Amino acid sequence: MEMYTVGELASLTNGKVIGDSNKKISEIFYDSRSIVSPKEGIFFALTGNSNGHDYIEEVFTKSIRIFVCSYIPVKHEQATYILVDNPLEALQKWAKEHLKKHPVKTIGITGSNGKTIVKEWLFHALNSELKVYRSTKSYNSQLGLAISILQMKPGYDLGIFEVGISYPGEMEKQEKVLSPKIGVLTNVLEAHSANFKDKEDLIVEKIKLFKHSEAILCNDQPKIRTIIKQVYPDKKIIFFGKDADSDIQLLNVVKQNKSTCLNVKINSKEESFTIPFSDEASIQNALCLLAILFYLNMDVALIKKKFLQLYGISMRLELIHGDNDSVVINDTFNSDIKSLEIALQQLYQQNKPKKILILSDILQSSSKEEELWNQVSTLVNAYPLDQLLLIGEKGAKYKQWFKHATYIFSTTQEVITFIKKSPPKDSAILLKGARDFGLERISKFLQSQSHDTILEVNLNALRFNVKYFKSLLKPKTKMIAMVKASSYGIGGYEVAETLQLHHMDYLAVAYSDEGVFLRKKGIYLPIMVMNPELNSYQAIIDNDLEPEVYSFRVLEKFTERLKELSIAKKYPIHIKIDTGMCRLGFNPQEIEKLAFQLKENPWIEVKSIFTHLAVSDVPEEKDFTQRQAKLLTSAYDQLVETLGYKPMLHCCNSAGIVNYPEFHFDAVRLGIGMYGYIDHKETLKNLENVVTLQTVISNIHTIQEGGTVSYGRRFRAKKTTRIATLPIGYADGIKRLAGNGRGYVRVNGAIAPIVGSICMDMMMVDVTEILCQEGDEVIVLGESPSLLEYATWCETIPYEILTSISPRVKRIFYKE
Repeated sequence: MEMYTVGELASLTNGKVIGDSNKKISEIFYDSRSIVSPKEGIFFALTGNSNGHDYIEEVFTKSIRIFVCSYIPVKHEQATYILVDNPLEALQKWAKEHLKKHPVKTIGITGSNGKTIVKEWLFHALNSELKVYRSTKSYNSQLGLAISILQMKPGYDLGIFEVGISYPGEMEKQEKVLSPKIGVLTNVLEAHSANFKDKEDLIVEKIKLFKHSEAILCNDQPKIRTIIKQVYPDKKIIFFGKDADSDIQLLNVVKQNKSTCLNVKINSKEESFTIPFSDEASIQNALCLLAILFYLNMDVALIKKKFLQLYGISMRLELIHGDNDSVVINDTFNSDIKSLEIALQQLYQQNKPKKILILSDILQSSSKEEELWNQVSTLVNAYPLDQLLLIGEKGAKYKQWFKHATYIFSTTQEVITFIKKSPPKDSAILLKGARDFGLERISKFLQSQSHDTILEVNLNALRFNVKYFKSLLKPKTKMIAMVKASSYGIGGYEVAETLQLHHMDYLAVAYSDEGVFLRKKGIYLPIMVMNPELNSYQAIIDNDLEPEVYSFRVLEKFTERLKELSIAKKYPIHIKIDTGMCRLGFNPQEIEKLAFQLKENPWIEVKSIFTHLAVSDVPEEKDFTQRQAKLLTSAYDQLVETLGYKPMLHCCNSAGIVNYPEFHFDAVRLGIGMYGYIDHKETLKNLENVVTLQTVISNIHTIQEGGTVSYGRRFRAKKTTRIATLPIGYADGIKRLAGNGRGYVRVNGAIAPIVGSICMDMMMVDVTEILCQEGDEVIVLGESPSLLEYATWCETIPYEILTSISPRVKRIFYKE
């Protein structure tokens, strides 16, 4: 954020300074737990569910020396205070004045659902044309909006902000802070009207955002249209929707396997736009996005291009391995009807013979009780369930409306007791409900592993990375995702399922066992086996896997097996050419002989011809890579001439996709780039972190000067030192080279050097300068330290680090 002084802030907020007015401010804190780098930080003592003034003393111990508060609990001579009537209002005033200081055209997006998605899509649609700032994550509350504005530095052409409300009177305050030039209303849903008299009252509150702005909103909700025309009879409004009087009219929708075509009328002219989604929410969000881009005068051809590049945004859903080969879907973020529908869709997609729904009473709705539970029962009854467990008095009241085997419980603890007596096996279990019921206790109970060390896998980040690499390709270029070695150690099935759900063209594994495992889990995408062994041919054929053929011996033996089984169809294979890797593949000198044998072989069909680039990530070896590509295309041309048809041609790995767009050919193979790493600095900036390895502090003890730590006594304290022991070691995949001061972890955000030798199950870190306690979270690998940093300490490559993480480390997967 931009630097301010205490005096400047006090002037902007009408505050009274007690202390040094010249102190500089460059970071804002409002949660004592989030303080990592206190230098030039300021703490706002906000009041709400808790009183921020109660934490000033704790914050002071974390080296914060500037406070905005309405009173001073305990005065410190080293501290500076800005006294105001209301710290939150002071923060909002600061944000408002910050926008005045740096005038920028602003767009405010409000609505019950879709704010984050529309904001992110709009950002990515405009970011290559303009310098665009968008609000942080889902920061849209009174606090979040102000924080997001203050994070905006000078020089932007456009600012896009989510604007949320929870109570009457809040939108007026939000509008005064942001003063948007354009206001967008995505929709208004019943689930978000709990604190309002009714839905109409909520609509009236939301459209206060448009007081000084032009408006863009959906035309398919009559109440919204009626109310806004009454409140703002002379305002310019752009409507989007199915109604004939919409400025952007959706004529019809054509859903395909991997996409949806939106046929739209704009200014009496019909246009078609394709999006890479088929769900209703994405269609609605895309239509809203189209209306905004139309208002901003973006060329229709460019809009069509941008729509093809749309990607999914986080919706906070968690998948965890459960006991007895079950999977737990934890979706306790909210409990409205729409989110229940989405969660049930996820449950239905799980390839498990038994489906169980654990559902609490729904608290986030202003609908009449009977009407609400009629909707719930109708929705739930539409899905095949083996068991339905209802928690709460409302569930008990309407039990008879559900057709499934239904069990009623008053409390979450009763459910846990029930599960103990009859543990689910080979099941998919959805936990859905209001946070008040504490369903996370059930989630923890059902988990198959209780190890404190966890590998968190952000499947949304993985999808984002895939989308990014796809954006570098021509529309018709296919993508093969490398999921070998259990998706580089992350988790083969969960990654493969995510890729399948988001329309990957092909998967590739190293050995047939990996492919068989994916087939048993319900993965139906084409799967290439890169190293088919002789004794695996039966499994390959039985599971419709596609082998790589890299020698005449493999071609002969696999053909013999096909003959023995009298396979009726031509079986798909992939031909590998060795162009310089010297690992597997036909030599270029063998192509004429190979072409003849393939032509005369009635049992097989060549699906692709490819090679493996050896140095695509080394710019100095460009000539070698170009020579490899030339050898491949020459071999391909010879084979095609003889075969009489054109298989896919591919050679680019992750680095090749970035460095050699001229060699993308018919397909590319995406591996490490999908998981958030690539040896290319500029591209790495565009990728999202996928994995976070975290643990907790098991024990803290203090050693005196001269004291030693771990085997070999390689660490000797030079002063009194606090040592934290972590329950993670080389049996979990931590390299011993990272020990003895070479590497670090982050404890409560602060750097803690690894000291002494890393043990099999534990390692020790220096937390002398860190405020922490036993049980606190520790980040071993993630955003920081990064995969590259960690690999550098261990004198290896990121691939080895990922694939070394032990199966005993619990995996938790997050997805939309």
